[in-house]
Amino acid sequence: MSASQETSASSVQPAATTATQKTSASPAASAAKTLGFFGFFAITASMVMTVYAYPNFASSGMHLIFFLILGGVFWFLPVALCAAEMATVKGWQSGGIFAWVGNTLGKRWGFAALFYQWFQITVGFVTMAFFVLAAISYLVGWDALYNNPLVMFIGVAIIVWALTLTQLGGTKLTARIAKIGFFGGVLVPAVILLVGLVAYLVTGGVSQIDLATASYIPDFTKTGTLVIFASFILAFAGVEASASHVNELKNPGRTYPLVMIVLCILTIVLDTLGGMAVAMTIPLETLEGNMSVGVIAAFAAIFDAHFHAGWLVYVVAFLLAAGVLAEISSWIVGPSRALLATAEDGIIPKSFAKTNKHGVSVKTVVIQGIIVTIWDAVLCGSMALSGGSSSSVAYLTAVGLTVVIYLVGYVLFFLAYFVLALKRKDLPRVFNVFGHSTVGKCIMAGIGLAVTLFALVISFFPSSELSAQANVVYVITLVVCWAVSVAIPFVIYGLRHHWDGTVKKAQKPTDTKPTAHTGRSAHHVA
Repeated sequence: MSASQETSASSVQPAATTATQKTSASPAASAAKTLGFFGFFAITASMVMTVYAYPNFASSGMHLIFFLILGGVFWFLPVALCAAEMATVKGWQSGGIFAWVGNTLGKRWGFAALFYQWFQITVGFVTMAFFVLAAISYLVGWDALYNNPLVMFIGVAIIVWALTLTQLGGTKLTARIAKIGFFGGVLVPAVILLVGLVAYLVTGGVSQIDLATASYIPDFTKTGTLVIFASFILAFAGVEASASHVNELKNPGRTYPLVMIVLCILTIVLDTLGGMAVAMTIPLETLEGNMSVGVIAAFAAIFDAHFHAGWLVYVVAFLLAAGVLAEISSWIVGPSRALLATAEDGIIPKSFAKTNKHGVSVKTVVIQGIIVTIWDAVLCGSMALSGGSSSSVAYLTAVGLTVVIYLVGYVLFFLAYFVLALKRKDLPRVFNVFGHSTVGKCIMAGIGLAVTLFALVISFFPSSELSAQANVVYVITLVVCWAVSVAIPFVIYGLRHHWDGTVKKAQKPTDTKPTAHTGRSAHHVA
Protein backbone atom coordinates (compact mmCIF):
# COMPACT_ATOMS: atom_id res chain seq x y z
CA MET A 1 0.00 0.00 0.00
CA SER A 2 2.22 0.47 1.12
CA ALA A 3 -0.46 1.59 1.14
CA SER A 4 3.22 1.33 -0.15
CA GLN A 5 2.06 -1.77 -1.73
CA GLU A 6 2.47 -0.16 -5.17
CA THR A 7 1.90 -1.56 -8.62
CA SER A 8 3.69 0.65 -11.09
CA ALA A 9 2.24 1.28 -14.49
CA SER A 10 5.34 -0.21 -16.01
CA SER A 11 4.60 -3.60 -14.51
CA VAL A 12 1.15 -3.92 -16.00
CA GLN A 13 1.33 -2.97 -19.64
CA PRO A 14 -2.13 -2.71 -21.25
CA ALA A 15 -1.08 -4.60 -24.33
CA ALA A 16 0.03 -7.68 -22.43
CA THR A 17 -2.19 -10.64 -23.22
CA THR A 18 0.30 -12.75 -21.37
CA ALA A 19 -1.89 -15.31 -19.71
CA THR A 20 -2.48 -16.88 -23.11
CA GLN A 21 1.31 -17.26 -23.37
CA LYS A 22 1.73 -14.93 -26.27
CA THR A 23 5.46 -14.80 -26.43
CA SER A 24 7.32 -11.64 -27.18
CA ALA A 25 10.89 -10.93 -28.00
CA SER A 26 13.51 -12.30 -25.77
CA PRO A 27 14.56 -10.25 -22.79
CA ALA A 28 17.75 -9.25 -24.45
CA ALA A 29 15.97 -8.03 -27.53
CA SER A 30 13.01 -6.35 -25.89
CA ALA A 31 14.76 -4.35 -23.18
CA ALA A 32 17.91 -2.28 -23.28
CA LYS A 33 20.38 -3.04 -20.51
CA THR A 34 20.41 0.49 -19.15
CA LEU A 35 19.72 0.15 -15.42
CA GLY A 36 22.50 -0.04 -12.88
CA PHE A 37 22.38 -0.56 -9.12
CA PHE A 38 21.38 2.96 -8.08
CA GLY A 39 18.81 3.46 -10.85
CA PHE A 40 17.01 0.23 -10.03
CA PHE A 41 17.29 0.89 -6.30
CA ALA A 42 15.59 4.30 -6.71
CA ILE A 43 12.72 2.80 -8.70
CA THR A 44 12.10 0.02 -6.20
CA ALA A 45 12.49 2.23 -3.11
CA SER A 46 9.86 4.63 -4.44
CA MET A 47 7.40 1.72 -4.59
CA VAL A 48 7.99 0.51 -1.06
CA MET A 49 9.05 3.21 1.36
CA THR A 50 6.50 5.49 3.03
CA VAL A 51 5.99 7.63 6.14
CA TYR A 52 2.31 7.39 7.02
CA ALA A 53 2.59 3.79 8.29
CA TYR A 54 4.77 4.89 11.23
CA PRO A 55 1.80 5.18 13.66
CA ASN A 56 0.85 1.55 12.94
CA PHE A 57 4.37 0.46 13.77
CA ALA A 58 4.52 2.68 16.86
CA SER A 59 1.31 1.21 18.30
CA SER A 60 3.10 -2.12 18.79
CA GLY A 61 5.80 -0.52 20.95
CA MET A 62 9.23 -2.10 20.70
CA HIS A 63 7.66 -5.17 19.10
CA LEU A 64 7.97 -3.17 15.88
CA ILE A 65 11.62 -4.23 15.58
CA PHE A 66 10.69 -7.92 15.70
CA PHE A 67 7.81 -7.50 13.25
CA LEU A 68 9.86 -5.48 10.75
CA ILE A 69 12.68 -8.04 10.75
CA LEU A 70 10.17 -10.89 10.44
CA GLY A 71 8.39 -9.19 7.54
CA GLY A 72 11.60 -8.10 5.84
CA VAL A 73 13.60 -11.31 5.96
CA PHE A 74 10.80 -13.88 5.75
CA TRP A 75 8.35 -12.08 3.46
CA PHE A 76 9.94 -9.21 1.56
CA LEU A 77 12.91 -11.21 0.25
CA PRO A 78 10.84 -14.26 -0.84
CA VAL A 79 8.40 -12.01 -2.73
CA ALA A 80 11.20 -10.03 -4.38
CA LEU A 81 13.26 -13.03 -5.44
CA CYS A 82 10.35 -15.16 -6.67
CA ALA A 83 8.99 -12.19 -8.62
CA ALA A 84 12.36 -11.63 -10.25
CA GLU A 85 12.49 -15.20 -11.54
CA MET A 86 8.94 -15.13 -12.89
CA ALA A 87 9.48 -11.72 -14.51
CA THR A 88 12.46 -12.99 -16.51
CA VAL A 89 10.77 -16.07 -17.95
CA LYS A 90 10.76 -15.74 -21.73
CA GLY A 91 7.38 -14.43 -22.87
CA TRP A 92 6.33 -13.26 -19.41
CA GLN A 93 8.39 -10.07 -19.26
CA SER A 94 5.64 -7.43 -19.32
CA GLY A 95 2.56 -9.11 -17.91
CA GLY A 96 3.14 -8.88 -14.19
CA ILE A 97 1.11 -11.08 -11.90
CA PHE A 98 -1.49 -11.70 -14.63
CA ALA A 99 1.14 -13.54 -16.67
CA TRP A 100 2.84 -15.27 -13.74
CA VAL A 101 -0.31 -16.76 -12.25
CA GLY A 102 -2.22 -17.13 -15.53
CA ASN A 103 0.53 -19.15 -17.20
CA THR A 104 0.87 -21.54 -14.26
CA LEU A 105 -2.49 -21.86 -12.48
CA GLY A 106 -4.76 -20.86 -15.38
CA LYS A 107 -6.23 -17.65 -16.70
CA ARG A 108 -9.12 -17.63 -14.22
CA TRP A 109 -6.64 -17.47 -11.34
CA GLY A 110 -4.40 -15.03 -13.17
CA PHE A 111 -7.31 -12.64 -13.51
CA ALA A 112 -8.21 -13.10 -9.84
CA ALA A 113 -4.63 -12.32 -8.73
CA LEU A 114 -4.52 -9.25 -10.96
CA PHE A 115 -7.93 -8.12 -9.69
CA TYR A 116 -6.83 -8.34 -6.05
CA GLN A 117 -3.63 -6.44 -6.84
CA TRP A 118 -5.72 -3.65 -8.36
CA PHE A 119 -8.71 -3.78 -6.00
CA GLN A 120 -6.66 -3.39 -2.82
CA ILE A 121 -5.52 0.05 -3.90
CA THR A 122 -9.12 1.23 -4.13
CA VAL A 123 -9.16 0.73 -0.35
CA GLY A 124 -5.63 2.08 -0.03
CA PHE A 125 -6.77 5.36 -1.61
CA VAL A 126 -9.01 5.92 1.41
CA THR A 127 -6.18 5.20 3.85
CA MET A 128 -3.92 7.68 2.07
CA ALA A 129 -6.69 10.28 1.89
CA PHE A 130 -7.28 9.92 5.66
CA PHE A 131 -3.65 10.82 6.17
CA VAL A 132 -3.93 13.84 3.87
CA LEU A 133 -6.98 15.06 5.80
CA ALA A 134 -5.07 14.73 9.08
CA ALA A 135 -2.23 16.84 7.68
CA ILE A 136 -4.64 19.45 6.31
CA SER A 137 -6.48 19.56 9.65
CA TYR A 138 -3.25 20.64 11.33
CA LEU A 139 -2.65 23.31 8.70
CA VAL A 140 -6.13 24.84 8.95
CA GLY A 141 -6.91 23.97 12.57
CA TRP A 142 -10.10 22.02 11.81
CA ASP A 143 -10.22 18.81 13.88
CA ALA A 144 -13.39 17.58 12.16
CA LEU A 145 -11.23 16.54 9.23
CA TYR A 146 -10.01 13.57 11.27
CA ASN A 147 -12.74 12.95 13.86
CA ASN A 148 -16.08 13.62 12.12
CA PRO A 149 -17.25 10.72 9.89
CA LEU A 150 -19.39 12.89 7.57
CA VAL A 151 -16.69 15.52 7.09
CA MET A 152 -14.11 12.80 6.48
CA PHE A 153 -16.34 11.10 3.90
CA ILE A 154 -16.80 14.35 1.99
CA GLY A 155 -13.10 15.20 2.29
CA VAL A 156 -11.95 11.83 0.91
CA ALA A 157 -14.47 12.04 -1.94
CA ILE A 158 -13.25 15.52 -2.93
CA ILE A 159 -9.59 14.41 -2.89
CA VAL A 160 -10.20 11.25 -4.92
CA TRP A 161 -12.47 12.79 -7.57
CA ALA A 162 -10.37 15.94 -7.96
CA LEU A 163 -7.26 13.85 -8.59
CA THR A 164 -9.19 11.44 -10.83
CA LEU A 165 -10.35 14.26 -13.08
CA THR A 166 -6.84 15.68 -13.34
CA GLN A 167 -5.49 12.29 -14.41
CA LEU A 168 -7.90 11.99 -17.34
CA GLY A 169 -5.52 14.29 -19.20
CA GLY A 170 -2.85 11.62 -19.25
CA THR A 171 0.14 10.67 -17.15
CA LYS A 172 2.91 12.52 -18.95
CA LEU A 173 3.89 14.36 -15.77
CA THR A 174 2.74 11.71 -13.29
CA ALA A 175 6.12 9.98 -13.00
CA ARG A 176 7.90 13.29 -12.43
CA ILE A 177 5.29 14.37 -9.88
CA ALA A 178 5.58 11.01 -8.11
CA LYS A 179 9.37 11.33 -7.83
CA ILE A 180 9.13 14.87 -6.48
CA GLY A 181 6.41 13.76 -4.09
CA PHE A 182 8.51 10.82 -2.89
CA PHE A 183 11.58 12.91 -2.12
CA GLY A 184 9.70 15.95 -0.82
CA GLY A 185 6.88 14.14 0.96
CA VAL A 186 8.64 10.98 2.19
CA LEU A 187 12.43 11.23 2.40
CA VAL A 188 12.69 14.85 3.58
CA PRO A 189 10.05 14.52 6.36
CA ALA A 190 11.57 11.19 7.45
CA VAL A 191 15.04 12.73 7.78
CA ILE A 192 13.64 15.74 9.65
CA LEU A 193 11.74 13.43 12.02
CA LEU A 194 14.79 11.27 12.78
CA VAL A 195 17.11 14.24 13.29
CA GLY A 196 14.47 15.87 15.47
CA LEU A 197 14.10 12.71 17.58
CA VAL A 198 17.83 12.59 18.31
CA ALA A 199 17.85 16.29 19.24
CA TYR A 200 14.72 15.78 21.37
CA LEU A 201 16.30 12.99 23.42
CA VAL A 202 19.70 14.70 23.71
CA THR A 203 18.12 17.92 25.02
CA GLY A 204 16.13 16.23 27.76
CA GLY A 205 13.00 15.11 25.95
CA VAL A 206 11.12 12.37 27.81
CA SER A 207 10.59 9.09 25.98
CA GLN A 208 7.11 7.59 26.25
CA ILE A 209 8.72 4.13 26.18
CA ASP A 210 11.04 2.84 28.88
CA LEU A 211 13.66 1.13 26.73
CA ALA A 212 15.15 -0.63 29.77
CA THR A 213 11.95 -2.52 30.50
CA ALA A 214 10.47 -2.67 27.01
CA SER A 215 9.62 -6.06 25.54
CA TYR A 216 11.11 -6.70 22.13
CA ILE A 217 9.53 -10.12 21.52
CA PRO A 218 5.71 -10.18 21.26
CA ASP A 219 3.63 -12.50 23.40
CA PHE A 220 2.38 -15.04 20.87
CA THR A 221 -0.31 -16.23 23.31
CA LYS A 222 -2.12 -12.89 22.89
CA THR A 223 -3.62 -12.66 19.42
CA GLY A 224 -4.55 -9.04 20.01
CA THR A 225 -0.89 -8.04 19.99
CA LEU A 226 -0.27 -9.93 16.74
CA VAL A 227 -3.06 -8.36 14.69
CA ILE A 228 -0.95 -5.26 14.11
CA PHE A 229 1.54 -7.46 12.19
CA ALA A 230 -0.75 -7.11 9.17
CA SER A 231 0.19 -3.45 8.83
CA PHE A 232 3.87 -4.43 8.72
CA ILE A 233 3.22 -6.39 5.54
CA LEU A 234 2.19 -3.12 3.92
CA ALA A 235 5.67 -1.79 4.71
CA PHE A 236 7.06 -4.20 2.11
CA ALA A 237 4.11 -4.95 -0.20
CA GLY A 238 4.41 -3.93 -3.84
CA VAL A 239 8.06 -4.82 -4.31
CA GLU A 240 7.05 -7.37 -6.97
CA ALA A 241 6.12 -4.46 -9.25
CA SER A 242 9.75 -3.54 -9.87
CA ALA A 243 10.47 -7.05 -11.15
CA SER A 244 9.33 -5.88 -14.59
CA HIS A 245 12.57 -3.88 -14.80
CA VAL A 246 14.83 -6.91 -14.23
CA ASN A 247 15.35 -7.35 -17.97
CA GLU A 248 16.75 -3.81 -18.15
CA LEU A 249 19.49 -4.49 -15.58
CA LYS A 250 23.07 -4.69 -16.79
CA ASN A 251 23.81 -7.67 -14.55
CA PRO A 252 20.47 -9.00 -13.23
CA GLY A 253 21.87 -12.11 -11.59
CA ARG A 254 24.04 -9.97 -9.28
CA THR A 255 22.34 -6.55 -9.18
CA TYR A 256 18.76 -7.63 -8.44
CA PRO A 257 19.38 -9.68 -5.26
CA LEU A 258 21.91 -7.08 -4.06
CA VAL A 259 19.37 -4.26 -4.45
CA MET A 260 16.73 -6.28 -2.61
CA ILE A 261 19.00 -7.12 0.30
CA VAL A 262 20.13 -3.48 0.67
CA LEU A 263 16.56 -2.21 0.34
CA CYS A 264 15.32 -4.75 2.88
CA ILE A 265 17.93 -3.62 5.43
CA LEU A 266 17.30 0.08 4.74
CA THR A 267 13.51 -0.31 4.98
CA ILE A 268 13.81 -2.15 8.30
CA VAL A 269 16.16 0.51 9.70
CA LEU A 270 14.16 3.55 8.54
CA ASP A 271 10.76 2.11 9.49
CA THR A 272 12.14 1.08 12.88
CA LEU A 273 13.51 4.57 13.55
CA GLY A 274 10.35 6.21 12.21
CA GLY A 275 8.08 4.02 14.30
CA MET A 276 10.22 4.58 17.39
CA ALA A 277 10.12 8.34 16.80
CA VAL A 278 6.32 8.25 17.00
CA ALA A 279 6.24 5.77 19.88
CA MET A 280 8.75 7.75 21.96
CA THR A 281 6.99 11.09 21.59
CA ILE A 282 3.29 10.18 21.64
CA PRO A 283 1.61 8.36 24.57
CA LEU A 284 0.08 5.08 23.44
CA GLU A 285 -3.44 6.01 24.55
CA THR A 286 -3.23 9.25 22.54
CA LEU A 287 -1.89 7.43 19.48
CA GLU A 288 -4.61 4.76 19.60
CA GLY A 289 -7.26 7.46 19.77
CA ASN A 290 -6.51 8.82 16.29
CA MET A 291 -3.81 6.93 14.41
CA SER A 292 -4.26 8.90 11.21
CA VAL A 293 -2.73 11.97 12.92
CA GLY A 294 0.13 10.06 14.59
CA VAL A 295 2.94 11.32 12.34
CA ILE A 296 1.84 14.96 12.55
CA ALA A 297 1.45 14.61 16.33
CA ALA A 298 5.02 13.31 16.60
CA PHE A 299 6.39 16.29 14.68
CA ALA A 300 4.33 18.62 16.88
CA ALA A 301 5.59 16.98 20.09
CA ILE A 302 9.20 17.42 19.01
CA PHE A 303 9.34 20.71 17.15
CA ASP A 304 6.39 22.63 18.64
CA ALA A 305 6.05 21.50 22.25
CA HIS A 306 9.75 20.85 22.88
CA PHE A 307 11.69 23.21 20.58
CA HIS A 308 8.92 25.81 20.12
CA ALA A 309 9.41 25.81 16.36
CA GLY A 310 5.80 25.31 15.37
CA TRP A 311 6.37 26.83 11.94
CA LEU A 312 8.43 23.78 10.98
CA VAL A 313 5.50 21.47 11.77
CA TYR A 314 3.35 23.44 9.32
CA VAL A 315 6.02 23.06 6.64
CA VAL A 316 6.29 19.31 7.25
CA ALA A 317 2.50 18.89 7.31
CA PHE A 318 2.32 20.59 3.92
CA LEU A 319 5.10 18.38 2.53
CA LEU A 320 3.45 15.21 3.84
CA ALA A 321 0.07 16.15 2.38
CA ALA A 322 1.62 17.09 -0.98
CA GLY A 323 3.68 13.89 -1.06
CA VAL A 324 0.71 11.61 -0.45
CA LEU A 325 -1.43 13.53 -2.96
CA ALA A 326 1.32 12.95 -5.53
CA GLU A 327 1.36 9.26 -4.62
CA ILE A 328 -2.41 8.98 -5.05
CA SER A 329 -2.11 10.70 -8.44
CA SER A 330 0.42 8.15 -9.65
CA TRP A 331 -1.84 5.33 -8.54
CA ILE A 332 -5.07 6.50 -10.16
CA VAL A 333 -4.22 5.59 -13.76
CA GLY A 334 -1.22 3.25 -13.38
CA PRO A 335 -2.70 0.20 -11.61
CA SER A 336 -6.00 0.40 -13.52
CA ARG A 337 -4.07 -0.10 -16.77
CA ALA A 338 -3.56 -3.71 -15.74
CA LEU A 339 -7.22 -4.34 -16.50
CA LEU A 340 -6.79 -3.26 -20.12
CA ALA A 341 -5.01 -6.53 -20.88
CA THR A 342 -7.95 -8.51 -19.52
CA ALA A 343 -10.36 -6.44 -21.64
CA GLU A 344 -8.37 -7.34 -24.75
CA ASP A 345 -8.57 -11.00 -23.69
CA GLY A 346 -12.36 -10.77 -23.37
CA ILE A 347 -12.46 -11.36 -19.60
CA ILE A 348 -14.04 -7.97 -18.98
CA PRO A 349 -16.00 -5.94 -21.60
CA LYS A 350 -13.81 -4.73 -24.44
CA SER A 351 -15.13 -1.22 -23.92
CA PHE A 352 -12.75 -0.99 -20.95
CA ALA A 353 -9.83 -1.18 -23.40
CA LYS A 354 -10.91 2.01 -25.16
CA THR A 355 -8.76 5.00 -24.23
CA ASN A 356 -8.99 8.71 -24.85
CA LYS A 357 -6.41 10.67 -26.83
CA HIS A 358 -4.18 10.72 -23.75
CA GLY A 359 -4.15 6.93 -23.46
CA VAL A 360 -6.42 6.83 -20.40
CA SER A 361 -9.34 4.40 -20.10
CA VAL A 362 -11.96 6.88 -18.87
CA LYS A 363 -14.46 4.13 -18.10
CA THR A 364 -11.99 2.23 -15.92
CA VAL A 365 -10.84 5.30 -14.03
CA VAL A 366 -14.38 6.54 -13.39
CA ILE A 367 -15.56 3.14 -12.13
CA GLN A 368 -12.47 3.02 -9.95
CA GLY A 369 -13.47 6.38 -8.48
CA ILE A 370 -16.96 5.08 -7.76
CA ILE A 371 -15.53 2.03 -5.98
CA VAL A 372 -13.28 4.23 -3.86
CA THR A 373 -16.28 6.36 -2.92
CA ILE A 374 -18.16 3.23 -1.82
CA TRP A 375 -15.19 2.18 0.35
CA ASP A 376 -15.11 5.72 1.71
CA ALA A 377 -18.75 5.39 2.77
CA VAL A 378 -18.22 1.95 4.30
CA LEU A 379 -15.14 2.96 6.30
CA CYS A 380 -16.53 6.28 7.52
CA GLY A 381 -19.76 4.44 8.32
CA SER A 382 -17.81 1.97 10.46
CA MET A 383 -16.35 4.94 12.32
CA ALA A 384 -19.83 6.31 12.97
CA LEU A 385 -21.14 2.94 14.19
CA SER A 386 -18.24 2.57 16.62
CA GLY A 387 -18.83 5.90 18.30
CA GLY A 388 -17.77 8.46 15.71
CA SER A 389 -15.18 10.32 17.80
CA SER A 390 -12.07 8.39 16.75
CA SER A 391 -10.78 7.77 13.25
CA SER A 392 -8.75 4.75 14.39
CA VAL A 393 -11.45 2.19 13.62
CA ALA A 394 -11.86 3.52 10.08
CA TYR A 395 -8.09 3.80 9.61
CA LEU A 396 -7.35 0.31 10.97
CA THR A 397 -10.22 -1.22 8.98
CA ALA A 398 -8.90 0.41 5.81
CA VAL A 399 -5.38 -0.89 6.50
CA GLY A 400 -6.67 -4.35 7.43
CA LEU A 401 -8.91 -4.61 4.38
CA THR A 402 -6.10 -3.48 2.08
CA VAL A 403 -3.87 -6.19 3.53
CA VAL A 404 -6.33 -9.11 3.42
CA ILE A 405 -7.33 -8.41 -0.18
CA TYR A 406 -3.71 -8.02 -1.28
CA LEU A 407 -2.61 -11.16 0.59
CA VAL A 408 -5.02 -13.38 -1.34
CA GLY A 409 -3.20 -12.26 -4.48
CA TYR A 410 0.11 -13.12 -2.83
CA VAL A 411 -1.15 -16.61 -1.96
CA LEU A 412 -1.82 -17.16 -5.68
CA PHE A 413 1.57 -15.58 -6.45
CA PHE A 414 3.48 -18.12 -4.35
CA LEU A 415 1.40 -21.07 -5.58
CA ALA A 416 2.21 -19.99 -9.14
CA TYR A 417 5.91 -19.95 -8.29
CA PHE A 418 5.70 -23.49 -6.91
CA VAL A 419 4.27 -24.65 -10.25
CA LEU A 420 7.03 -22.83 -12.13
CA ALA A 421 9.75 -24.30 -9.92
CA LEU A 422 8.42 -27.87 -9.89
CA LYS A 423 6.70 -28.36 -13.26
CA ARG A 424 8.03 -25.69 -15.64
CA LYS A 425 11.77 -26.06 -15.18
CA ASP A 426 12.25 -26.12 -18.96
CA LEU A 427 11.15 -22.50 -19.46
CA PRO A 428 14.16 -20.24 -20.15
CA ARG A 429 14.71 -17.36 -17.72
CA VAL A 430 17.40 -14.79 -16.95
CA PHE A 431 17.32 -15.06 -13.16
CA ASN A 432 17.03 -18.13 -10.92
CA VAL A 433 16.47 -18.17 -7.17
CA PHE A 434 19.30 -20.24 -5.65
CA GLY A 435 20.62 -21.07 -9.09
CA HIS A 436 18.80 -24.19 -10.27
CA SER A 437 18.16 -25.72 -6.87
CA THR A 438 14.54 -26.86 -6.72
CA VAL A 439 14.83 -27.45 -2.98
CA GLY A 440 16.10 -23.92 -2.40
CA LYS A 441 13.33 -22.46 -4.55
CA CYS A 442 10.65 -24.38 -2.64
CA ILE A 443 12.07 -23.38 0.76
CA MET A 444 12.09 -19.71 -0.23
CA ALA A 445 8.54 -19.80 -1.61
CA GLY A 446 7.35 -21.95 1.31
CA ILE A 447 8.57 -19.40 3.86
CA GLY A 448 6.89 -16.56 1.96
CA LEU A 449 3.61 -18.48 1.64
CA ALA A 450 3.61 -19.42 5.34
CA VAL A 451 4.07 -15.79 6.44
CA THR A 452 1.40 -14.70 3.96
CA LEU A 453 -1.13 -17.18 5.36
CA PHE A 454 -0.22 -16.25 8.93
CA ALA A 455 -0.74 -12.54 8.25
CA LEU A 456 -4.00 -13.26 6.42
CA VAL A 457 -5.48 -15.30 9.27
CA ILE A 458 -4.31 -13.04 12.09
CA SER A 459 -5.78 -9.97 10.34
CA PHE A 460 -9.31 -11.13 11.17
CA PHE A 461 -8.74 -11.21 14.93
CA PRO A 462 -9.92 -8.26 17.07
CA SER A 463 -7.35 -5.53 17.57
CA SER A 464 -5.97 -4.68 21.01
CA GLU A 465 -6.02 -1.02 19.97
CA LEU A 466 -9.82 -0.76 19.73
CA SER A 467 -12.69 -0.87 22.21
CA ALA A 468 -15.04 -3.86 22.37
CA GLN A 469 -17.74 -2.02 20.38
CA ALA A 470 -15.25 -0.81 17.78
CA ASN A 471 -13.80 -4.32 17.43
CA VAL A 472 -17.22 -5.78 16.63
CA VAL A 473 -17.63 -3.22 13.85
CA TYR A 474 -14.03 -3.83 12.71
CA VAL A 475 -14.32 -7.62 12.44
CA ILE A 476 -17.77 -7.66 10.80
CA THR A 477 -16.80 -4.99 8.26
CA LEU A 478 -13.52 -6.74 7.49
CA VAL A 479 -15.01 -10.22 7.02
CA VAL A 480 -18.00 -9.13 4.91
CA CYS A 481 -16.01 -6.79 2.66
CA TRP A 482 -13.21 -9.35 2.22
CA ALA A 483 -15.61 -12.17 1.29
CA VAL A 484 -17.34 -9.99 -1.29
CA SER A 485 -14.03 -8.76 -2.70
CA VAL A 486 -12.64 -12.30 -3.05
CA ALA A 487 -15.76 -13.45 -4.92
CA ILE A 488 -15.99 -10.57 -7.40
CA PRO A 489 -13.29 -11.66 -9.92
CA PHE A 490 -14.76 -15.16 -10.20
CA VAL A 491 -18.23 -13.73 -10.84
CA ILE A 492 -16.77 -11.44 -13.52
CA TYR A 493 -14.86 -14.32 -15.10
CA GLY A 494 -17.98 -16.49 -15.09
CA LEU A 495 -19.89 -13.79 -16.98
CA ARG A 496 -17.20 -13.19 -19.60
CA HIS A 497 -19.17 -14.86 -22.42
CA HIS A 498 -21.99 -12.36 -21.96
CA TRP A 499 -19.80 -9.57 -23.31
CA ASP A 500 -17.28 -11.32 -25.57
CA GLY A 501 -19.94 -12.28 -28.12
CA THR A 502 -19.96 -16.07 -27.54
CA VAL A 503 -23.38 -16.29 -25.89
CA LYS A 504 -25.10 -14.08 -28.46
CA LYS A 505 -23.82 -16.21 -31.32
CA ALA A 506 -25.00 -19.41 -29.70
CA GLN A 507 -28.51 -17.97 -29.32
CA LYS A 508 -29.01 -17.25 -33.06
CA PRO A 509 -31.14 -20.18 -34.41
CA THR A 510 -30.70 -19.20 -38.06
CA ASP A 511 -26.96 -18.79 -37.84
CA THR A 512 -25.99 -22.20 -39.30
CA LYS A 513 -23.04 -21.13 -41.38
CA PRO A 514 -19.63 -21.08 -39.76
CA THR A 515 -18.57 -17.53 -39.09
CA ALA A 516 -15.42 -15.90 -37.86
CA HIS A 517 -15.54 -15.25 -34.14
CA THR A 518 -15.24 -11.64 -33.16
CA GLY A 519 -14.66 -12.72 -29.58
CA ARG A 520 -12.68 -15.56 -28.07
CA SER A 521 -14.00 -19.06 -27.84
CA ALA A 522 -14.70 -20.73 -24.52
CA HIS A 523 -11.72 -23.00 -25.11
CA HIS A 524 -9.45 -20.06 -25.75
CA VAL A 525 -10.24 -18.19 -22.55
CA ALA A 526 -10.68 -21.11 -20.20
